[in-house]
Amino acid sequence: MKNITITVDKETAAWARQHAAARNLSLSRFVGELLSQHMREAAEYEESMRRFLARSPVRLKRRGEAYPSREAAHERSGLR
Repeated sequence: MKNITITVDKETAAWARQHAAARNLSLSRFVGELLSQHMREAAEYEESMRRFLARSPVRLKRRGEAYPSREAAHERSGLR
């Protein structure tokens, strides 16, 4: 474990103390868990974005075909 010093405003410190106490954690442990959770979520997002960008683009139409008209694209008679 590595010790760090952080500076926060009064309201943030009060909120953090209250939430740490509600979870029966020290303030240090609570902040550490918040940072770890944020780090995991950021890594998951990066991995999801990498997988999405690795996919090939989807073709909206075949070569030589015209795009559908606005009316055809927004046709909703089957939903009524």
